[in-house]
Amino acid sequence: MTKRKKYVIIVDAAKCIDCKACMVACKVENNVPEGFWRNWINVLGGKNGSLRTEFQPSQCMQCDDPSCVAACPVQATYKQDDGLVVIDPEKCIGCGNCVTACPYKARYRNPAKKIADKCDFCEDRLKRGKEPACVVTCPTKTRVFGDLNNPDSLVAQMLKKEKLVQIAAPQINTRPNIYYFEGTQLLDWAVTPMLPGNINMPKEFWKSESSVKEG
Repeated sequence: MTKRKKYVIIVDAAKCIDCKACMVACKVENNVPEGFWRNWINVLGGKNGSLRTEFQPSQCMQCDDPSCVAACPVQATYKQDDGLVVIDPEKCIGCGNCVTACPYKARYRNPAKKIADKCDFCEDRLKRGKEPACVVTCPTKTRVFGDLNNPDSLVAQMLKKEKLVQIAAPQINTRPNIYYFEGTQLLDWAVTPMLPGNINMPKEFWKSESSVKEG
């Protein structure tokens, strides 16, 4: 029996030079409207007395326990067998619950289509046997993409050999599927999901009941 795929990305933030080629490639590939992005680069520097500036690429984390899925009232957002969290444009009502439920601020409401949008690892490219646009366009190979369930894949081997970390959102555990090399500066830019996103989110998503804020 063939094992299901599980797509992940491993990021070596030390390689990022903030050229923004990944952002432009994503915008063109996915027709992202002006003023919005499916991926971005966080600028980190000056923490804990450090004078070093680091650039940390990020996007939708394709979480194993996605809060956006729990927050959607019409099941327009769902997780596929290959690990991708995707949006059904025919079902989405543009309510914005998933946008505020995402602790990584990885979603936006498309002003033209009036539905939610986000990174899907360039699913159309994956279906054609190609890697995400952000991965192939990076001049320093900051991102490594692959199937974690394939033991021969580079990402599977890296996860075994390298010290990797995930960005943990405060007060909620979504089990993200983007990994970063240990040693990057503090990965603390994730936020607590806000209402109305957490209206439909069951208690098991929260690390403590007291963390659920009512606005």
